[in-house]
Amino acid sequence: MQGVLNYNEEQRDFLQGVHGEAAAMAMRILSDMARVEGVRDFVAVTSAHVDGCVYHGDTGCYFAEKLASAGARVRIPTSLNVGAMDLRQPSNVLLEGATRDLAIRQMNAYVAMGCTPSWTCAPYQAGFRPSPGEQVAWAESNAVVFANSVLGARSNRYGDFLDICCAITGYAPNSGLHRPENRLATLVIDASGLSRSLKKRDDFYPVLGWWLGHTVGAKVAAIVGLPLDVSEDRLKALGAAAASTGAVGLFHVVGVTPEAPTLERALGGAEAVKRIVLNREILLDTHRRMSPAGDEQLDVVALGSPHFSISEFKVLLGLLKGRKAAIPIYVCTGRHVIDELGPLGLLNGLDASNITVVADTCVVVTPVLSSDGGVLMTNSGKFAHYGKSLTGHDVVFGSLEECVNSAIAGRVIRDKAAWGVA
Repeated sequence: MQGVLNYNEEQRDFLQGVHGEAAAMAMRILSDMARVEGVRDFVAVTSAHVDGCVYHGDTGCYFAEKLASAGARVRIPTSLNVGAMDLRQPSNVLLEGATRDLAIRQMNAYVAMGCTPSWTCAPYQAGFRPSPGEQVAWAESNAVVFANSVLGARSNRYGDFLDICCAITGYAPNSGLHRPENRLATLVIDASGLSRSLKKRDDFYPVLGWWLGHTVGAKVAAIVGLPLDVSEDRLKALGAAAASTGAVGLFHVVGVTPEAPTLERALGGAEAVKRIVLNREILLDTHRRMSPAGDEQLDVVALGSPHFSISEFKVLLGLLKGRKAAIPIYVCTGRHVIDELGPLGLLNGLDASNITVVADTCVVVTPVLSSDGGVLMTNSGKFAHYGKSLTGHDVVFGSLEECVNSAIAGRVIRDKAAWGVA
């Protein structure tokens, strides 16, 4: 869609090259996106989270280096998503040769533009926490849905290259979830009838999210009936799964998330277009579909998508009880977590337990696991969704406790009483 855009004086200066060649290119790209989205103006954003730093091909590196060499600098606080290398322990990543070099060059180019080298898909756990109503330009699907839903900030699901353009200019097209009218729920998901014991389980939330994404797509849903004390880690798991299996950028949990103190507020006073009442059978079917590999073989356990938090590490260490796993366990996390837990000695001895801690990156965006394939067990709805296509491993899904017990036994161990899954 073509149209005349409404620029303010600063935006015109960007286009005319007053702030340099790179900023002019960034503003042109955002202008084209505004036309595609059918809007004519822009919204000022106060922070960005950039996903374009992860290597998916040579052009991503060349684009970032072109911006950097043209003098691009971010104008707003900008965190960086995972890259394709673990810069602290490079041997954790199996990239080789020119590909490895390009991955590192791409990460370095974004740092050269003034981005904070946070290297995490969970910037909200690393101190980057916009306030309710704050306009931001975040990329990486789980980060976006967390910022929108749990923090109440306002961002669209920005993709690679648009994210850095927003960071360089401080503007984004005034579309989608930046606009309050698009943030109202149209669907109600009723979890009230589910048992308390089920809703207390950590694996309930990625299963709910997996189902939600498949069911609602990009629509905004209000969920009723979840515990009012549900933790951020569980909301993180819900949102990450929903954003992976669907295009969810925002959900509301009534009585919990900032824009849903009541169902009426979440709906904006309107009637819901549709109301879906959840039952155990719906979620049990989803749980089964998340484990296509079955329970006959197990080769590796992968945790930490989104990146493991400090509290999740503490739970993991409690479940291990000093035992050694019979198969490798990979835990992906941010360097901010290692920086906090390491000096406390809480990460000591993990190598002896057959655990590899991977920082700065993730097993589904870069080769960390053996290319021979096999069966991967995870407690992550996101890993369960992307595992086969991006790692070559068949997938088994389970709770964190099931993952730990299975890794120690070298075979899949289930809590049969919870889900009725053999």
